[in-house]
Amino acid sequence: MGEKKKKTVKTIKIDVDKCNGCRACEVICSAFHAAPKYSSNNPARSRIRVIREPLRDIYVPVYAGEYAKAECMGRDKYTIDGKVYEECAFCRASCPSRSEFKEPDSGLPLKCDMCEGEEEPLCVKWCLVDALTYEERVEEAEEEVNIEQLETGLESLVNKYGLNKLMETVDRMSMSKKG
Repeated sequence: MGEKKKKTVKTIKIDVDKCNGCRACEVICSAFHAAPKYSSNNPARSRIRVIREPLRDIYVPVYAGEYAKAECMGRDKYTIDGKVYEECAFCRASCPSRSEFKEPDSGLPLKCDMCEGEEEPLCVKWCLVDALTYEERVEEAEEEVNIEQLETGLESLVNKYGLNKLMETVDRMSMSKKG
């Protein structure tokens, strides 16, 4: 079992009742992530998308989350003001079954980085109706050991120094911990 560690969780809280569909969040996000920064504007590169149903005045901002290697089994449908939406419409993941949150030129998955280096995400700063708010909270979390990463690291050490040298070092370290 891993030890408890304090971790800062950063999120963007979305109030769909306030969103008016202006898409300023998409514009500033794509400009911030252009290369070089602010040199162009392509909403397909944005890490936030506004799902729109303008005739019914429904706007739902969704920002990019983790990459999913396979499509999920969720095929639920949601009805909002009489319009049926598939579950995928609100999903934050980039996955093989949809084109949202993928870099248009390379097809690589996009993930919201909370505008790293900025005080707060720019989509939040540019949202004039306060539909997006930035939240940081500290949580205690169990530190998980990623076995695959651990094995990759150990394999590279074995390749570099040999298995015997690695085992000798681990034995020496375990003896110093006991003593």
